[in-house]
Amino acid sequence: MADLPQPVPVSFPEFQPLTTAKWQERLTRDLKGQDPATLRWQTPDGFTVEPFYHQEALAELGGAPAPLMRAAGAWRNVPTYVVPAASRGHEAIDRAAAALKLGAEGAHFVLTQADEFDADYLAQQLPLADTYVGYSLRRGAAGLLGRLYAAAGAPLRGFMVSDPITHHAPDLATQRQELHEVLTASRAWPEFRALGLDAAYYGNRGATATQQIAFALNTAAHYLSKLPNEELTVADVAAALHLHVAVAPNYFFEIAKLRALRRLWATLLHAYGLPAEAAERLTVFASTATWSQTTLDPHTNLLRHATEAMSAVLGGADAVSVGTFDSLFHEPNDFAERLARNLPVLLREEAHLGQVQDAAAGSYYLETLTDTLAREAWVLFQRLEAAGGLPAATGQVLALLHETAQAQFRRVATGEQVVIGTNRYQNAQEQFDFNPKRLLRSPGFDSTRATYPTEVLRLATALHFERRELKKKRAALVLLGAHTNETILESFLQTLPELERPELRHAHPEGTLSVLFSSPEQATLMYATPEQFGRLARTVSGVPLDESGFVPPTLLTADLATMQEAVQVFGLKEFTVEGYSTEDVLARLQGRDASPGSAGTTEAE
Repeated sequence: MADLPQPVPVSFPEFQPLTTAKWQERLTRDLKGQDPATLRWQTPDGFTVEPFYHQEALAELGGAPAPLMRAAGAWRNVPTYVVPAASRGHEAIDRAAAALKLGAEGAHFVLTQADEFDADYLAQQLPLADTYVGYSLRRGAAGLLGRLYAAAGAPLRGFMVSDPITHHAPDLATQRQELHEVLTASRAWPEFRALGLDAAYYGNRGATATQQIAFALNTAAHYLSKLPNEELTVADVAAALHLHVAVAPNYFFEIAKLRALRRLWATLLHAYGLPAEAAERLTVFASTATWSQTTLDPHTNLLRHATEAMSAVLGGADAVSVGTFDSLFHEPNDFAERLARNLPVLLREEAHLGQVQDAAAGSYYLETLTDTLAREAWVLFQRLEAAGGLPAATGQVLALLHETAQAQFRRVATGEQVVIGTNRYQNAQEQFDFNPKRLLRSPGFDSTRATYPTEVLRLATALHFERRELKKKRAALVLLGAHTNETILESFLQTLPELERPELRHAHPEGTLSVLFSSPEQATLMYATPEQFGRLARTVSGVPLDESGFVPPTLLTADLATMQEAVQVFGLKEFTVEGYSTEDVLARLQGRDASPGSAGTTEAE
């Protein structure tokens, strides 16, 4: 040991230290006299981010916080495979087995029907005792775990996400009993986390970083309070906990979100009398967010996934799953899966991410942001606990989630929140390599994403223009969603010179649905109550009005006369903008030339 070189302080004597005042003076000069305070950013989480941070920021935190360390050390590249209903999963298992030979380091299966999943086939293709495998499911956790253990013949590695609190399970008592069985059976498996929390559920529905952290803590608090019994201690439950989070493109916020989660995790477990080592056992599985995925200009999803994966690694995730860029409109394919699998490989092998644990430690900005998110999330967590915690406060959680998502829809519509290829730098000549009509008809088309209102309008109007050019004598009615007319209006106003933007912002009544009526001659934006649209959809689809269980499709088609009569009979209303026809509005949103039409009315039959 005496022969080893001793570390020496690193210094750069040729550079003089600069004070905060000197930096601010330089900033003011570069801004040509503009006050740097005007660059402050108000975040969706409700707090302000400064344009400049310096060493005083750490002093305000009481010094640089201790770095956060992953218990597992290196992070894993774990692709996700969705196993549809009525499938035994053989195709997904085969793809996972092939991926393990090509750079993947595990597999994550999303099971629609867990009781159909072929555990024996999985064990034949993957050595379960040595392979990191995750399973996400809504019910049937105990049965699946038993079949997996029997097939493997040894303790499993990986995790299981079966979270009845987050998924609002109606039979919570039964589900909790099932979790008891799962935790008891896997208690002695050191490399398996059987109680995964689906925090990604909130991230993929538009929740802010603060909300995602708080809701995850509220969920964990429920399990820590309700699951211990004569067989399971609080320490047993804490040791089984695992987090699945969604990571969005907001690069620094997502790094700070994961760091804040780990810090508050220690605070939460301390409240249950558990030592700091218990918090260090937490494993985090981060997947790229579906909330930020786009159908338009889809290759930009590759760029989003790159920043999301980087945030996940630098934020301290133990495993990272990168989604395929075309999953919204294509079936699984080798090309997209190869790109998704290789992105984490590139980050590790070429960018060398992960060789330094907690690379964000000591950053003036990121440490401040981590601390702010942690404080804001803890306040929200306590507020919900005071309201009874989960599931008692589920109504409040869903109300907050809805409000946040609607605000984000509006920001995307106005261009305040930029989505490349969708509301900024659009490809006006974009040709879809999928069938928009089939996609809109698909029940699996994800309508929970931030850009959905903009996308579905673009797809629907593309169908309209195609139909008009081909002179098809049929009509279509496309369900755009709730409140979408507000989004359309905001987007339309952004296409006009500021002086020409009309002041009238006539929104359709609260609680109504937006639809697009497309005839061979014109497209008309309309709105209807859910009851009106439901009755119309039944009539056009030939379904009895009193039949229960009918889910109206997104796209309805019929001959022109039938559709025109249905629209009139069931009282759908036209949504117009004064001075512009509906066709003008849609043409502008499509990037086509449009001229002002005759003045419209606020509401017409």
